[in-house]
Amino acid sequence: MAKAGRPEKLTAEDRTSILAILWAGGTPRLAARYVGCTVKTINKTMKEDPEFAAEVRKKQESSEVAYLGNIRKAAEEVRYWRAAAWALERIDPRRYAARQPDVVTFPQIRRLMVQLADVINAEVPEEHRDKILKRLTDICGSLESRSKKGTRSHGT
Repeated sequence: MAKAGRPEKLTAEDRTSILAILWAGGTPRLAARYVGCTVKTINKTMKEDPEFAAEVRKKQESSEVAYLGNIRKAAEEVRYWRAAAWALERIDPRRYAARQPDVVTFPQIRRLMVQLADVINAEVPEEHRDKILKRLTDICGSLESRSKKGTRSHGT
């Protein structure tokens, strides 16, 4: 159970408890609360003790791998298709995650810009047209680079 105060150093028992909690899938915050310290103390101990740091990473990763294995195993059964859908949504949310109705994708914006350029070509006098089309092209380029970084554009 949690001890009173905030120790500067973690005991061997504290370290064992922290590793067990992380292995079980708990967070560093939960582990810190359980042993009666702060996450900062755990991080400081990791910096001072590379062996402990390696054990912490290994426990966190083994927990993650176990979860992924369970999801994968469940997804192999058709009746648990939601496990596969959940995994795909997190692996590539741009392709598989459900979108809110007000989310606009870059391909949709690009189609809108092409239509807008057609209107400008048809309706704006030639002396102003090139300047406007250049600005639209710049905006499109900016949006495209943001889109490739994984950000979404939201409608207003």
